Amino acid sequence: MSFREKTIKKMLPKAYLRKYVAHEIYVALTFFKNLVPVMDRYVYNDGTTKDLMSLTGTIPVMISDANYNIPICIWFEESYPQDAPICYVKPTSEMVVVTGTYVSNNGEILLPYLQDWKNGECDLVSLLQVMVAVFGESPPVAKRPYPEHEQASCWLQCREADENSYLSLTREDGQSFQQQNESNC
Repeated sequence: MSFREKTIKKMLPKAYLRKYVAHEIYVALTFFKNLVPVMDRYVYNDGTTKDLMSLTGTIPVMISDANYNIPICIWFEESYPQDAPICYVKPTSEMVVVTGTYVSNNGEILLPYLQDWKNGECDLVSLLQVMVAVFGESPPVAKRPYPEHEQASCWLQCREADENSYLSLTREDGQSFQQQNESNC
């Protein structure tokens, strides 16, 4: 057992199958370098909380010939590997969750691999590989269309004059554009 694997094992409470879970996480980290093991508080849908081991970070996904880092979080309950982990897409402030067949509106990942989880047949590295493949075809996040900082730099003002309505744009420096740049609505 490597030093890193021992460190992961020490992070895990005794309720876990510590040696097994530590090894699974260690192997996953050798393939997915942008994930980090963390003990953190998980909040269930009913509001109850529990300290659980998680893997948080990004996985590399090829989408339309470009590589993207998709932010995820994988939670392991004490019953892991008997039960599948709980997985979420964790969008940054510049991203939105793209709901669909494999991702719910709260970011929970709903892969058939998780739904059909079988202890002894399914493992963490395979789960991550399935995520990479599925997210390459059906991206779980998208860039937020209008980031807040861009909206704040420009505002529209409607005015009425002689029954004609027109838009007047104000520049970032607060000054009005010249009359010839205004357009009638």
